[in-house]
Amino acid sequence: MTDVSRLPGAAHHHWDWQLRAACRGADSSLFFHPPNERGEARDERETKAKRVCGGCPVRAACLSHALETRERFGVWGGLGEHELRTLLGPARERDDRDAACRPAA
Repeated sequence: MTDVSRLPGAAHHHWDWQLRAACRGADSSLFFHPPNERGEARDERETKAKRVCGGCPVRAACLSHALETRERFGVWGGLGEHELRTLLGPARERDDRDAACRPAA
């Protein structure tokens, strides 16, 4: 279950950076893997997505968003899922387990 408590809120200034993103209007399947995608196919898709991020004017804001919200899936700010998890460290796994065990509000 996704923990939406980490999302910044509905105020437009939290999301305006997305309007200038190089990926805006691109097919999201480039940035998020389909079920059961593995190996070379996944690596190639992720490399293409990272190329889009390479020249993006809001790459830093995108990465910051992904880290603040502990995004688990997709390519964000030029980093893939494995790289994001490495930056977030083991606390990320523990936080996710703790959130899943909490009763719903």
